[in-house]
Amino acid sequence: MSDRPDARTMLAVTATLILWASAFAGIKEGLAGYGPGELALLRFVTASAVLAVYAGFKRMKLPALRDIPQLALAGSLGITIYHLALNFGEQTVTAGAASLLIASGPVFTALMAAVFLGERLTAWGWTGIAVAFSGVAVITLGEGQGHLTFEPGALLILVSAVVTAAYFIVSKPLLRRYRPLEFTSYAIWLGTIPMLVFTPGLLQQLAVAPARSTMAVVYLGVFPAAVAYVLWSHALAKLPASIVSSFLYVSPVLAIVIAWLWIAEIPTLLSLVGGAVALVGVTLVNTLGVRSAERRPAVR
Repeated sequence: MSDRPDARTMLAVTATLILWASAFAGIKEGLAGYGPGELALLRFVTASAVLAVYAGFKRMKLPALRDIPQLALAGSLGITIYHLALNFGEQTVTAGAASLLIASGPVFTALMAAVFLGERLTAWGWTGIAVAFSGVAVITLGEGQGHLTFEPGALLILVSAVVTAAYFIVSKPLLRRYRPLEFTSYAIWLGTIPMLVFTPGLLQQLAVAPARSTMAVVYLGVFPAAVAYVLWSHALAKLPASIVSSFLYVSPVLAIVIAWLWIAEIPTLLSLVGGAVALVGVTLVNTLGVRSAERRPAVR
């Protein structure tokens, strides 16, 4: 596996970053008409339907029975837990600050890749982790209307960053046996099932939600969910987990600009300072912090 992305992989990464960056503002728009759980359910029912239609045209193969538990684990981490925690967190945290917290994900990916995939960290890597966590702490304190006030919603979004890192690690062996479309479809379908508990509330809210909110959630389901997850799985199949996740630290810049244009929202100054510190740490981890692929033990 090469550390150098080809043009097709870079295109997939770039499109994914733009779509995922837009999701933070889209979630805020959706929360104006839907509860966090109902929003997640509508988003991924939409994504599931899109993928089901495409999978039917492609005559996608069924998963092996032995892989279903691991596919369900990937779905519960990357879809169920990640999106519920993110949606509940964004009730009180700005879209830009949420994107800054999620950008700490590559740090967790590097740590997990070191443990599970043999991608070793250097001294610079451990330094970067310390710097990144100090920045995350500032963001967590900086979302209290611009004052140093602890914001519990920020911790929920940090949970999202941790579980998405775990999702990347769990995905790697599965992407050796399944194509990106196949893996993404199974993960999203299995991850959507636990969200069905929100069906009664969704049916009630669909009748009264503003059209803007409903359109935002449908957009989230088609593009940042169905399309972007397939593209990201393609990139993850081609590159080491720690390398592909390092591109995520570009996302907050895009997310802040999109949130400003879409919903006229920017994070607090304290959150921006914390985000800058966190991104310095993430950059250290993913440039000087991970040993080159040639010196990593083979992934088994």
